[in-house]
Amino acid sequence: MTVLVFGKTGQVATELARVGGGDVLCLGRDEADLSDPEACAAVIRGTDATAVINAAAYTAVDKAEDAEALATVVNGETPGAMARAAAEKGLPFLHVSTDYVFDGTGDVPWRETDKVAPLNAYGRSKLRGEQEIAAAGGAYAILRTAWVFSAHGNNFVKTMLRLSAERDSLRVVEDQVGCPTPARAIADALWRMAGAMREGQPGGVYHFGGQPAVSWCGFAQAIFERAGRDVALAGIPTAEFPTPAKRPANSRLDCTALEADFGIKAPDWRAGLDEVLRELGEVA
Repeated sequence: MTVLVFGKTGQVATELARVGGGDVLCLGRDEADLSDPEACAAVIRGTDATAVINAAAYTAVDKAEDAEALATVVNGETPGAMARAAAEKGLPFLHVSTDYVFDGTGDVPWRETDKVAPLNAYGRSKLRGEQEIAAAGGAYAILRTAWVFSAHGNNFVKTMLRLSAERDSLRVVEDQVGCPTPARAIADALWRMAGAMREGQPGGVYHFGGQPAVSWCGFAQAIFERAGRDVALAGIPTAEFPTPAKRPANSRLDCTALEADFGIKAPDWRAGLDEVLRELGEVA
């Protein structure tokens, strides 16, 4: 199996290159301009790969509030064009989406069949992508995930480590609860799904998030404890940390469908955190 991956320096794309080695071709912005849907579709039409994974996106959640048109092209129209080109060639198309397609109400893990109602521009743009892909007519899999972290790129783990080196105390939101997810686990899941779909396994929409669910403050506490950082940590409500884009309070994901259909279990984010901290040289 050879896989064409849109994305090169992002967290999931970096891990896909590790997982697939020489069987993965990762495309950077200079090779695939995500703001040009037809250019990305043309890349797929010219590929000899046997599967396509879109691990690239407009991910600046707050900036998307003022750049929704661009976010919608990158996260909505371009994935749709990719999916249509993949359908023309009979290639499985896999796409990374987000818990932000939900409104974050309640405290029950979201299932794939639950009503979508994004709270912000980023979520709306990602939902548009899901809709475009589903309408493309080919074999597809949409993997909704959340709170992605790794040893590279920008993410919560690296931010907390940086801040804890600069400050003795930190205040972190405690009324948003979700599923921290190692990028390596996402890459592993996508790779296995692509292989299964090449063999005829049907796709669809699936959830994949680290377990157990935890608040941002609880996640930060685990980071500091495992990295041996002595930081006074205080939990605060979202209202005390306003952002341009509204975030969902409940980002829990029910991952039972993916395990039932593909045999892929939701990862334990604590084990993934230990691996990332070792890679960063924070623990032995």
